[in-house]
Amino acid sequence: MSRIFTQIFYVLLLMCTISIVAQAQSITVSGTVKDKQSKEGLAGVSLTIKGQPGGTASTANGNFSFSTTAKVPFTLVASYVGYGTVEQQVTGSTTGINLELETAVVLGGDVVVSASRTPERILESPVSIERMSAATIREVAAPSFYDALNNMKGVESSMQSLTFKSINTRGFNSNGNTRFNQYIDGMDNQAPGLNFSVGNIVGITELDVDNVELLPGASSALYGAGGINGTLLMTSKDPFKYPGASFQYKTGVNHVNDDNSTVQPFNQLDVRMAKSWNNKFGVKAAFSFLQAKDWYGNNYSNFDRVARTAKSGDRNSDPNYDGINSYGDEVSQNMRNVALSVQNATISGINAGSGGLIPNIKSTMDGAFGAAIPNAAQQAGFLASLPAALRPAVQNYFPFYVGLKAGLIPDQNISRTGYNEENLVDYSTKSLKVSGALYYNISNTVQAVALANWGTGTSVYTGSDRYSLRNFNIGQYKLEIKGDDFFVKAYTTQERSGDSYISSILGSYINEISKPSTSWFPQYIGNYVGARAAGQNDAAAHAFARGIANQGRFEPGSPQYEVAKDKVMNTTISATSINSADPSKSVYGAKFDDKSNLYHYEGMYNFTNLFDKVVEFQVGASYRLYDLNSAGTIFNDLNESIDIKEYGAFAQIGKKLFNDKVKFTFAGRYDKSQNFEGRFTPRITGVFTVAKNNNIRVSYQTGYRNPTTQNQYIDLSVGGGSQRLIGGLPEIMFSKYHLDTNKPYTDVSYRAFLASAAATGTPNPALLQQYNFDSRGVRPESVQSYELGYKGLLLPNLLVDAYGYYNIYKDFITAVDVYQNVGGSFVKFGVPVNAEGEVTSYGAALGLDYLVGKWNVSGNVSYNQIGDLPANYINDFNTPKIRYNLGLGNKEIIKNFGFNLAYRWQDQFYWNSSFASGQVPAYSSLDAQVSLRIPSVQSVIKLGGSNVLNKYYFTSYGNPSAGAIYYVGLSFNP
Repeated sequence: MSRIFTQIFYVLLLMCTISIVAQAQSITVSGTVKDKQSKEGLAGVSLTIKGQPGGTASTANGNFSFSTTAKVPFTLVASYVGYGTVEQQVTGSTTGINLELETAVVLGGDVVVSASRTPERILESPVSIERMSAATIREVAAPSFYDALNNMKGVESSMQSLTFKSINTRGFNSNGNTRFNQYIDGMDNQAPGLNFSVGNIVGITELDVDNVELLPGASSALYGAGGINGTLLMTSKDPFKYPGASFQYKTGVNHVNDDNSTVQPFNQLDVRMAKSWNNKFGVKAAFSFLQAKDWYGNNYSNFDRVARTAKSGDRNSDPNYDGINSYGDEVSQNMRNVALSVQNATISGINAGSGGLIPNIKSTMDGAFGAAIPNAAQQAGFLASLPAALRPAVQNYFPFYVGLKAGLIPDQNISRTGYNEENLVDYSTKSLKVSGALYYNISNTVQAVALANWGTGTSVYTGSDRYSLRNFNIGQYKLEIKGDDFFVKAYTTQERSGDSYISSILGSYINEISKPSTSWFPQYIGNYVGARAAGQNDAAAHAFARGIANQGRFEPGSPQYEVAKDKVMNTTISATSINSADPSKSVYGAKFDDKSNLYHYEGMYNFTNLFDKVVEFQVGASYRLYDLNSAGTIFNDLNESIDIKEYGAFAQIGKKLFNDKVKFTFAGRYDKSQNFEGRFTPRITGVFTVAKNNNIRVSYQTGYRNPTTQNQYIDLSVGGGSQRLIGGLPEIMFSKYHLDTNKPYTDVSYRAFLASAAATGTPNPALLQQYNFDSRGVRPESVQSYELGYKGLLLPNLLVDAYGYYNIYKDFITAVDVYQNVGGSFVKFGVPVNAEGEVTSYGAALGLDYLVGKWNVSGNVSYNQIGDLPANYINDFNTPKIRYNLGLGNKEIIKNFGFNLAYRWQDQFYWNSSFASGQVPAYSSLDAQVSLRIPSVQSVIKLGGSNVLNKYYFTSYGNPSAGAIYYVGLSFNP
């Protein structure tokens, strides 16, 4: 792959050299741009030459100057948010040009690209689309533009930590959303080993964002696999249009009135520098660093892993307590089953130790005591009658013998004592992002770009567990040649897990190092029986037994705890080795070792201009390679390499009819992954102009997503070691774990089997029911989406956008838990499968934007609902029925003073995931900011906050609650 990138680089270098030799003499374009009414210079006005690349932005006093190879005459275009665009013909001198702009905010004037992969007015988009411009980003009340995505119509998010948020639209929200695509400058921003974007931790810096476009719903016909529920496209700034230096610094606090922490600092610094020469060469660099204390995962509700919901009780009242944000207590065993296991082991051990003289110690004891329960004196007498070598084993067995015989051991599960998340996870959040790019204008219409984005950070992600992402990093590197009608690009994404680890594995393994479960559970039960026999009630006996079993447990903060924690979190999962004969020789690891990569090659050509714009016609193709490397810590790649190859091609044709009142577009894409059958995804759209600036749109779109790299190849122990997640490909399920020949049993029947053993002492195998996997393994899921929408200006200052949709999903990817009998022991597997039947969902949304002078009033409401569900499908729609946003702002309520308010509310809903399930209460949040512009120094001071009323809320069950962030920021030349 590196050789291909080298060849592309040499091609670009050659083209640049040829162009340098041939470039024409440049001229300087300069002048001043002012407010027509106040006659004050305007800073930040965009100055470009119509039909030419490059340009500049005006300085603090309104002056501008840039070089170009364009020849007179040409048209100079000046544009600035809040002002009307001015075009001035330049026929003579190119210096001393004076321009004046008038205030004129025009709704619906934005141009978008992502809806059809070609520029078009947002009012004429054939599908629903949301857009955020650089000017909008400067005014958001939230701490970052990424946080402000929540204010868009129909957008929801799952907040797993301060810096890790998963964006979603149209239902089926999730932690680490694999149904939503995110692109930065045309590069898929997903982490190759996860198949989803890690929020904006490793992404684009705020000062370098030119615009953000969001497509709700399916988009596979244009963008390929993924994006089944939405696609987000972020575009960075061109150094020719946005030259100069800029920075912003925000400092503030969070954890105000937080029971888990004192008030903590929040700091972020962003810097951007860009420069161009002769309208030919351009360079830019950006830097961002954030540091703060993360929100605490403190949901200690008792989780029932059978019913997959919270239940009553805590560690004091429920011996089988399993706290949602407590780890290590996932390890649980049935008291009677443990007692029976100890009894069987004792029988076998004494039989071997006595040379067969005592084949069954239980029968021998039954013969000695009859129906009576032996007291201490009788036990001592029986021990004295045995050979000295056998006495220790029988003495240890007596509590279990007495407990089972007297019915003192309940049919009840008990769990180990866990550790709270705050003692296991690194909450010292940080995010460092750096980027750089070189631009070269080969001609007036063709540009070459070499771009690099790299970031590292520490955060927390929620999957089947809570994962502490420490010092992980992702790099993206791209080479591209693009013109008005085409692009060819190649990029790679390099993911490195750093020091990341699984919190539940860490908690359970600290327990194992302090005292192995093979000793802890028998010790607990033996002391429980002793306490009950001494007359204590059940609750007191459990408390006494736990206290004894926990003796020697490493307490958080103790030297033993810190040594064990450090050792486990720095040992890889694949290095784990359990030595049951000598637990002190066991090796425990919770660390990932992921170094997965993605390589992507893509090209597109737009033939519209060749056809004299009679029809719009585009074609494109792509090739992608996933190179998975986890050293056995995530994937089944300890002893083999895993590569996944994908390729695809698309075509789109559009035509305007009836005096441009109607436009139809047809698109289709074919994609093939090496592990799955090829797939064709069509799209049909129509836009009908019913009046000037008023359009009705209809669309039929299809989308699909391949099973993720983890759905295909994962091989990972989770849940404190109590379960193994495996991939759904036949080579994993059948060839490695033989789930086709040694068929596993369903979760429900296995639990009934356990209950029969606890009740009678002998399990009833007739209760076990086999689970039959599809011989094809897991397959891609797909969606058909129907949409009807309207967008238009009902008044010159009132923009309305409304839509309704109906989705039909097939082969929805879900998961099942099964139990396989391996040599007499049952192993629990979590396996991805496809749900049978169809899943439907539907919804609608309405958005309004109203301008009154310099006041901007906005609001939107969205409705989402799940429809038909197949039998046995676990509902993970994870979306409130109703949510709405309200906004109020004025950029200059008095001279140089502005403000912005953003209020959002969403209804309660039930959250279902592989980590935890439970009710998410309704919540509201208010973001606010006031700003002061200081034109003389090109600066803005902003005072603001998110969730300023400090009402703690959580967006998804099992994830932390977020309070307010209050900050003050200083921006220079934003």
